[in-house]
Amino acid sequence: MSNSSSISHFRLLALADTQQLQLLHFCLFLGISLAALLGNGGHHLHTPMFFFLLNLALSDLGSICTTVPKAMHNSLWDSRTISYAGCAAQVFLLIFFLGAEFSLLTIMCYDRYVSICKPLHYGTLLGSRACAHMAAAAWASAFLNALLHTANTFSLPLCQGNALGQFFCEIPSILKLSCSHSYFRELGLIAVTLCLASCCFVFIVFSYVRIFRAVLRIPSEQGQQKAFSTCLPHLSVVSLFISTALFAYLKPPSISSPSLDVAVSVLYSMVPPVLNPLIYSLRNQELKAALWTMMTGWFKKQ
Repeated sequence: MSNSSSISHFRLLALADTQQLQLLHFCLFLGISLAALLGNGGHHLHTPMFFFLLNLALSDLGSICTTVPKAMHNSLWDSRTISYAGCAAQVFLLIFFLGAEFSLLTIMCYDRYVSICKPLHYGTLLGSRACAHMAAAAWASAFLNALLHTANTFSLPLCQGNALGQFFCEIPSILKLSCSHSYFRELGLIAVTLCLASCCFVFIVFSYVRIFRAVLRIPSEQGQQKAFSTCLPHLSVVSLFISTALFAYLKPPSISSPSLDVAVSVLYSMVPPVLNPLIYSLRNQELKAALWTMMTGWFKKQ
């Protein structure tokens, strides 16, 4: 029987049994990383919405860089290990960036609400100082939440070996290695986090109910379409983030399997960071113009 003090490393799940498939996974992870880096690199405008988009891009890049590089290394070098400290860092950073992303999406919902329901007060309610304070609060709350979860999880005694049934470190996989009833502390923290997340979700739903009511009162159809077009990218990103996270953590145990767990983990940790910039760039003409300016400027320098 081993405990956490004697564990120097964890063994991650091997994604493939052959070198050819491991190289294929390496190429896949490399493509995901490049797509996320390129997609999240074009936000440089200075309106409140684009300020929050910049913060969202940072959280997307952070979550990708937390899991993908180690997975690429393991696939390329046929390795399965991660150090104890590296695993703790991975858990902390993943919770930190995902928590910051959900907080930022909630703030961006408030931005859409003010711009449509209270347009005359937009400059007052969402000035540069207010935006900076809200973004700082999102990052600070995510940092505190990640710190509490990581410290509590890695203080648990582990006596069920060191093999994680996942290709990166996450709390549910680590809790399965615990032999102590003290893991209920972590479940309590998870319950608190879910309550806070539920409050954010209720705020988003309530805000969009108010937004849609305001849009439907706009007399012209063109005005309604313009208002809807400013909300649809954000609503799409929120729906993608929440649906993948809910399916990952609330799927029935009866349908759980190692291959499905890996697929779901890829879905919630990698797909949103790649698709978020694509959703916004396709739906927003200003972003497309900014991206075109950046590309033409780059080619002129060559």
